[in-house]
Amino acid sequence: MTAAFEDVADVVRRFDAEDYLLDFGTASALYLAAALRRPLLLEGEPGVGKTTAAKALATVLGAPLIRLQCYEGLTANEALYDWNYQRQLLTIRLAESRGDGLTEDDLFAEEFLLERPILHCVRYRGPTPPVLLIDEIDRADDEFEALLLEFLGEASVTVPELGTFTAEQHPVVVLTSNRSRDLHDALRRRCLYHWIDYPEPARAAAIVRRTVPVAASPLIEHATRFVGRARELDLDKPPGIAETIDWVSALAALGVADLVRDDAIQSLSALAKTPDDRTIVQDAFTDYAHGLATG
Repeated sequence: MTAAFEDVADVVRRFDAEDYLLDFGTASALYLAAALRRPLLLEGEPGVGKTTAAKALATVLGAPLIRLQCYEGLTANEALYDWNYQRQLLTIRLAESRGDGLTEDDLFAEEFLLERPILHCVRYRGPTPPVLLIDEIDRADDEFEALLLEFLGEASVTVPELGTFTAEQHPVVVLTSNRSRDLHDALRRRCLYHWIDYPEPARAAAIVRRTVPVAASPLIEHATRFVGRARELDLDKPPGIAETIDWVSALAALGVADLVRDDAIQSLSALAKTPDDRTIVQDAFTDYAHGLATG
């Protein structure tokens, strides 16, 4: 198996070329996931860049990205595999019209199998192993985790009617979680683990500067500093780096170059996502802007 990266510094360099600024800890976790072909569980608050990291990893590796978005009620038929019941029914009717006999093996054959994201990942035969993103695993039901254990441990999926399919090349698997519920120990044991924290102000400013190059540097510095303070408030949904980027983009779109301008407050809908948060953030912003104007 050819190494995906030379070392951790290579991960940082190659992500930097894709305008994703990695901290050393996240770079180390991604390096080990790619080198060891072990699933990587990324946890962190919403908006810190977990999903974006997996997408950037696929781009950097030149690998296809296969994404499974988790949600409550997600089943094996939607995540692993399913059967083409309509085609099976047509086959039964056609056999009946011809007087042909059908067995169960005839109906549950390869031609009727529908690949869902995980089986598609296992059966992928391209030159580069895919990157599988299992996004927001904490949104799925507890029972769904048990369906993943065989795949996470052995890179295989068993279809009772056909047997076990095993990946020729272990994919790079990234799971993300916002910790809306605790994940089972059995799943955690099969994964490497890394917590992505909010970036420190200097790195947050560098990330926003890359993403919103039209924004003035003083605006970016003041905005990222304010977002850091806003996270310390009693908010229902503290803003992450994604919301910071949205806010600075909104300010730039409004032509705002300095937070002391009166119309800057109109952009807070990009930062606060509930009515209560809007009130708290607006009050804090008013004080912050006043401090900038008088300081």
